[in-house]
Amino acid sequence: MKILLTNDDGIDSPGLKAIEESLSRKHDVVVVAPEGERSGFSHALSFRKNVIIRKIDKNHYTCSGTPADCVHRALHRIIDGFVPDIVVSGINLGPNLGTDIIYSGTAAAARQAVMMGVPGVAVSATAFFEPFYFENAAIFVADNITSFFENQSPDHFININVPSICAEKLNVMVTKPSKRLYNEKLSHHAEPDGSLDVSLNIINVLHDNRNDTDSYAVENNMISVSPVYVQPFSDEKARLIYKEVFKKESAGEKNC
Repeated sequence: MKILLTNDDGIDSPGLKAIEESLSRKHDVVVVAPEGERSGFSHALSFRKNVIIRKIDKNHYTCSGTPADCVHRALHRIIDGFVPDIVVSGINLGPNLGTDIIYSGTAAAARQAVMMGVPGVAVSATAFFEPFYFENAAIFVADNITSFFENQSPDHFININVPSICAEKLNVMVTKPSKRLYNEKLSHHAEPDGSLDVSLNIINVLHDNRNDTDSYAVENNMISVSPVYVQPFSDEKARLIYKEVFKKESAGEKNC
């Protein structure tokens, strides 16, 4: 298979190198990754400025833009005509669980692939600090890449979180994204020009404890595999409420 590999931690990330090594044993892999750290960029796309793609060698390219930019530009076949069968994003340094998916550049790259008709897989190692034990995640994705391709859908990408533990074998759980709440602390000081220099510290993260969620899986040392919808969905209960609110035409004079 032809695989496009990207991430949000940058071209020099050890997680990227680990999964490239694993996938390259049986597949044709081309890396298009951000030139530097792009964590937390979510699904940002560069519309108002050019993105610079630089060739390192025949299989490695850097991108000045976001993770979604990497996939977007690569799938427009500007990388020496390379047409991937599947896109893999990761291995991320740290978890992308539940609500994290909204912020994650790793997840966004996989989502962008599906939006452009190519299956996408995002994979993360759940530790925040070394050791990450990338081998577990790299081997799992390589062993199952054909299944991810064969079961592709225009409706979802795959979000994988692998516990960062030393284990010969990990069980797999198919999960739903959990709800996560960040307990944050902001601190700031005033600059001479009157602006505020604001820093953000995350004290801890709380999440629901349902036994079918990705957070539950990794807390119990299982690999979490979540099929995640690409398109946003409306809240059906709220939609019905607002239909009642706005079922009558607005009163008042026209002002146009």
